[in-house]
Amino acid sequence: MNGKIIFRRAIKADLPAIIALHEADQLGGHGDAWTPENIPAYEKAMDALLVDPGEHVFVAEEHGAIIGSMIATVLVELTGRGQPHILFRSIQIAPTHRSRGIGAAMMAYVEEESRQGGAVVAELTSNIKRKDAHRFYDLLGYAQSHLGFKKKL
Repeated sequence: MNGKIIFRRAIKADLPAIIALHEADQLGGHGDAWTPENIPAYEKAMDALLVDPGEHVFVAEEHGAIIGSMIATVLVELTGRGQPHILFRSIQIAPTHRSRGIGAAMMAYVEEESRQGGAVVAELTSNIKRKDAHRFYDLLGYAQSHLGFKKKL
């Protein structure tokens, strides 16, 4: 990493670039695309994220271009004496910028922001196909602790 990358909270104007990161994702398979038909749904979701005090959207920016993004969601639990957890979601680094330390730096930045906000545990889920991501999270100190399930409604 060359020191020219900044991490910050996302603003609505970042939305097309954030969706472009997901559109470039070959493994995620969400079918994201910044098209006229999809824009209203993305804008509605971003508006909801930006006004919810429990949701925090972050971006990594280099020379004015968004090269990474993630969402940190505050989870309030009854177990663990009610200590807040942070769930990291939708983590993306542009394919052209991977293996440069940007993802690790972004994770460290958001972990510290979360710690400052009172979180005591950070957790995330990752698509079972993302073997490289699993190795990355392991190197960052994340331990596989749960088995996740999903059902379309």
